[in-house]
Amino acid sequence: MKRFITLSTLLIAGSLIFTACQKDFLDVNVDPKAASIDQVQVEYFINNSLTGAQMDPHVAERAFVLYWKNAARFDRTNGAISWADYNDGWSSDYYSYLSGWLKDATNAITVAEGKIESGSDYPYTSNMIQVARIWRVYLMTEFADNFGPMPIDGFKGVNPEFKDLKTVYEFMLSELKDAVAKIDVNITSPDAAKFDKAYGFDYAKWRKYGNSMRMRLAMRLSEVEPAYAKAQFEEAAAGSEIILNWSEAFKVAERDGWDPLSPVMSREWNAQGLSVTMRNILIGLGGVSSTDQLPADIQSYVKPAGYMGIRYADHYPKKTNDPSVGFWLDGVPATIDPRAYKTHILPGWFDNSDFCFYPSWDNTARTVVRNLYKLENDEVLVAIDASYTYNTAPIGNWGPTSSKNQVGFFGGTIPRMSQKFRSPGERVFFGPWETYFLIAEASLRGWTTPMDAKSAYESGIAASFNYFGVDQFLSAYLSSQDYNNVGTSVAWDHTTEAPATVTRTYTDGYTGTPGTYEYTYPKNTIYKNGSVNNDHLTKIITQKFLAQYPWLPLEVWNDQRRLGLPFFENPAVDLPIITLPNLTSGNYMQNSIANFPQRLKYPSGLENSNPKGYQQAVKFLNGEDAVLTPLWWAKH
Repeated sequence: MKRFITLSTLLIAGSLIFTACQKDFLDVNVDPKAASIDQVQVEYFINNSLTGAQMDPHVAERAFVLYWKNAARFDRTNGAISWADYNDGWSSDYYSYLSGWLKDATNAITVAEGKIESGSDYPYTSNMIQVARIWRVYLMTEFADNFGPMPIDGFKGVNPEFKDLKTVYEFMLSELKDAVAKIDVNITSPDAAKFDKAYGFDYAKWRKYGNSMRMRLAMRLSEVEPAYAKAQFEEAAAGSEIILNWSEAFKVAERDGWDPLSPVMSREWNAQGLSVTMRNILIGLGGVSSTDQLPADIQSYVKPAGYMGIRYADHYPKKTNDPSVGFWLDGVPATIDPRAYKTHILPGWFDNSDFCFYPSWDNTARTVVRNLYKLENDEVLVAIDASYTYNTAPIGNWGPTSSKNQVGFFGGTIPRMSQKFRSPGERVFFGPWETYFLIAEASLRGWTTPMDAKSAYESGIAASFNYFGVDQFLSAYLSSQDYNNVGTSVAWDHTTEAPATVTRTYTDGYTGTPGTYEYTYPKNTIYKNGSVNNDHLTKIITQKFLAQYPWLPLEVWNDQRRLGLPFFENPAVDLPIITLPNLTSGNYMQNSIANFPQRLKYPSGLENSNPKGYQQAVKFLNGEDAVLTPLWWAKH
């Protein structure tokens, strides 16, 4: 028993979690029935960590939906992190949960090492150490990419000291390299599926995941440590031990209920409707006709090419660089990315098996007729039927206009995320499409890669199309030179920039008069000072953004912070947003990193529970502990 008590003490001393959350493990030391080191099973700790990190509905709503999906512009959620706002309760909950998952992963490593030292190990014990190390690195990326500086020795029996992100990333990349090298793929483990819900202890797949994640982390450093990033990436990508097909994807099956394996996006009160960012990227991209994608009874809603819709200029905000603001499309676009009707189901399409009727306790999802009110009084200007239309509205502070527009952002009048992703499925942590897009970017940078940039780019799109079941459109899509609303096309060899403006048609909503409108493509002034919208890197990250939906919003947020891609429109600022002091009525057409969230503040409890560590962390931030302070690897 002495050996186990010592081991437990070491683990507890290094834990990041708050004192109140340590009790469950402290109790092991005084439990007369507690197992000895020889009896504790390493796989229990791995299972606890991996299962817990799927997020029960409580923490999933806070971290995955309200933070990550919001920051990634996957959903139209007004306020919160998209405005650089912050909720200490949400962050404290997530920090506590994450610390527990990290503790379990570290326990697996420490217990396994103890077994080997005592001679009570199994043939697979060493492999489990490596699995736990790889998984712990993933959990560390969640911590580092959300909060910033973190301990790397906080699980080794010493008081945790926070390290700068350069040190953290070098540690994680070193861990992945060493762990992958030490895995013996010829060894099997008993009860594999029971204790490893991702790979069933298929060690060849764990090696691929470790290498692929090493590529991901190396690319994260591409802007700040290019030579080091290049060397790490090239080593990880060499050979064939990377995730290249769906059978190798890191994914975990979900199930009904209220536990860590419940669907991560299942809470009914989160609308998770179409965002302006996604709408502008999807419309026109790939040149595939909506007529070819929709059933016969909806095809009458397909609008002519170049048609913007009905213009209600005074019922939408004016201080935004959303290029489509002010228009209500009274139907669906002539052409659109084939994934659009799979990710978000049109309002009113109730017989679609993927239509989401949440929340089930009211009629929001079925309410498709809503009013625009006159600006001067509360009389109805027009009642709009949103059935089979493709619209959403900018986030931001609209001012009084928002009370007059009851259509633009109502849950029943905008496309809503497919029920497929809200019901039990498989949560994806790393899909094959990401590997291909990483390779495409690396090749573009001149790094040595297994394939050229174009082949990797097209393979990434193909992997995404296959996942969404739209393979029949792939060939035409890859050759399309049509621009989307942001001025980006699909075809790799088509890098001609869209003209500054293009003439489109519309109908004036107040007079009913047809007219023409000079549509202006946006300038993404974060990336290359807004000079390009259709270069190769923009194409890669645009496609990566779409492919990662809906499972990997944190990675999308990471790309946007690292590169400023894809184009995110500023929140509307018709009235000031106090959490975004840089964004004003005078500069709303200019993108800036100061207009977008950069991280999560540390929870308030950390400063009290570990004041020394907190001060270290803030020092390494090179800025205040604030949502708008960029991380080391991000654009500054």
